[in-house]
Amino acid sequence: MGGHSQGGGIKVQTYAYGFPRLGSSREYKKAIEGFWKNVHDEENVSRSLSNIQKENVKRYSQSIDVFPDGEMSFYDPMLDTAILCGLYDPKNLKEYYESCRGSNALEMTKWFNTNYHYLVTDFSLIRKPNFRNNSKNATLQFKQSQFPQFIGPFTFLKLSKGIDKKDFRNLFIALVKIYKNILVDYKQAQIDEPAFVMGLDRDEIELIKEGYHLLGDTGCEVTLMTYYDSVDFMKDLLVLPVSAIGLDFVRGQASYEYILKRGFPKGKTLIAGLVDGRNIWRNDFSISVTKLKKLSEKAPKLMISNAAPLYHLPVSLCIENKLDKNLKKCLAFAEEKLAEIKMIGDCFEGKSIILGKATVGTYGRDEAIRKRVASLKVHDFVKKVPLAQRKRAQDCILNLPLFPTTTIGSFPQTIEVRKKRADFVAGKISPAGYKRYIQGEIDKLIRFQEDLGLDVLVHGEFERTDMVEFFAQRLSGIATTQNGWVISYGTRAYRPPIVFGDVSRPVPMTLDEIKYAQTKTIKPVKGMLTGAVTIIAWSYCREDIPISDVAFQISLALKDEIIDYEKAGIRVVQVDEAAFREKAPIKKRDWEGYFEWAVKSFNLATNTNPNTQIHTHMCYSEFGEIIGYINRMDYDVISIEASRSKGDIIRFFEGIDFKRQIGLGVWDIHSPSVPSVEQMLDIVKRSLQKIPRENFWLNPDCGLKTRDWPETKKSLENLMETARRVR
Repeated sequence: MGGHSQGGGIKVQTYAYGFPRLGSSREYKKAIEGFWKNVHDEENVSRSLSNIQKENVKRYSQSIDVFPDGEMSFYDPMLDTAILCGLYDPKNLKEYYESCRGSNALEMTKWFNTNYHYLVTDFSLIRKPNFRNNSKNATLQFKQSQFPQFIGPFTFLKLSKGIDKKDFRNLFIALVKIYKNILVDYKQAQIDEPAFVMGLDRDEIELIKEGYHLLGDTGCEVTLMTYYDSVDFMKDLLVLPVSAIGLDFVRGQASYEYILKRGFPKGKTLIAGLVDGRNIWRNDFSISVTKLKKLSEKAPKLMISNAAPLYHLPVSLCIENKLDKNLKKCLAFAEEKLAEIKMIGDCFEGKSIILGKATVGTYGRDEAIRKRVASLKVHDFVKKVPLAQRKRAQDCILNLPLFPTTTIGSFPQTIEVRKKRADFVAGKISPAGYKRYIQGEIDKLIRFQEDLGLDVLVHGEFERTDMVEFFAQRLSGIATTQNGWVISYGTRAYRPPIVFGDVSRPVPMTLDEIKYAQTKTIKPVKGMLTGAVTIIAWSYCREDIPISDVAFQISLALKDEIIDYEKAGIRVVQVDEAAFREKAPIKKRDWEGYFEWAVKSFNLATNTNPNTQIHTHMCYSEFGEIIGYINRMDYDVISIEASRSKGDIIRFFEGIDFKRQIGLGVWDIHSPSVPSVEQMLDIVKRSLQKIPRENFWLNPDCGLKTRDWPETKKSLENLMETARRVR
């Protein structure tokens, strides 16, 4: 790979990987979910996914010289890796999906600091791990290619759970031997080791060296790909017996500087990640070409690539015809990123004129909000009334029973609800008619919740498409797309908004629905908002001002919304920060700077009337790592996931002075299975060993938007029966 041109100058090839598997029209989602609904059979699903893969290969071929052709998955590449090495052996797709969404579904958490989720292999639940080459398993058919892509053995184990440090080495060496057995069948393969950019200790680095030297004589040319940050052990990395090494030069400046200072091995190909695979802004070709020229002096064999997998991006910008022209000229989705990779090579070789970075100029600039952020003082981030005093006042106002019950916010969005919303957007329903419809749905939901006996109610969020997109459409300085879908997990897709300018709230965003719902009951109705960190994490964020300033702009808009809630008599407000852990830097040495502004942004938004009970919600994160930072957030109640971890998550609260109220998610809403009362009670009983009963809430682990009404009704009935028993 790589080489010299006839003129004596270095000629670079192009390389790309990770193109979105969703398909141009979400064919991936439609095929798999059709199988779940018994509309499609296995053959139909396989054919649909094969067609997507063929289309992706065609896209690669138009711009890219080298690329893997085995990137497809039926659900999750980490689960595929567990199957590949024999930890699981599903006989068919039905068994495969049991691990994804069945009653014993694997735990799910965030993939590094992205909004992609993966399924976690728990070795504590596997009696005797017995690795074997299981590459012929039917659910891995898409790995049967000429140039497959695999998640590396170190990353797989590092991101699994239930492995003692003393067992890690033996498991890793055993797993490497399986990879060696698999790789002998291929002439070339890509192995992704994003965990190499984590803060690893010396023992782990030595283990990596030992393991990869075992892979050195397979006859397979291995492309070792790292991304999301710099690699700390560059000296050791560069001598691993692989043919090519991919490095992220967008978020890995330290790796770039190392090569400029120390050089790159002549016998290997350097795959330079110069095109951002995680954000949608167009490349600054002048910077990329300058970097490439400097790298060419250190690495004779050189290729240009994306700096992270392209599945973090929508498929194509071509069909977005409603974006402002000032903004659209600055954007590039996955398809356009492939063209950018080629363009950098053409510019480097003198075939094209080097272009600078396109900017939005003054579009979206708001001096008033900039001045408001600049004038913030310390007291804006600190509540005047301490937690214990607030709790006494709120208890008197709300008068809730022991073990209060609530839900996280959304309720099932039926086909009818989605159709009504689509008809309203298309102009087929008048604003007044749509308002009446939403109010009718709220009426029914309030009665439903009161009949169940829930203590703190919600309005159901029937008017909301997505917990971030909905707010993005009502805030200035943020744009939304028509078809910019990205996979969050499995088949779950969302459209990340684009934060391009200064953010403010022109008018109240959610007040009408919450206010209306409160008129229908004497019980408290929660106002539901999405926090600044999560809005940023699940959007494509501007890069021309500090990210903390963006967060504070959004938080001030949320604060204005909460003040309007309070004027309308709303006594409970939930600010969701599902991405609080996810957005943290990969290297823990960089955490303090991030969490400082992340915590402050939450406290800024919620620093209003102390009598308002502030809730926050987080899900599918490694809470143990961030529990101290979570405790700095000045909320009154937090709700978290506990069902897939079987309540094990509560151990993280042992080592801190945690005096806030907590609602454990005793029902895994990402599975269609209805949890029994006994299953819920097991989680509660375990948790009450650590959490005082007067601080304990009961709730699902996330919103109910994706669930069906029958399972929702039955699960909530079981939740209420659980509450009655523990009371």
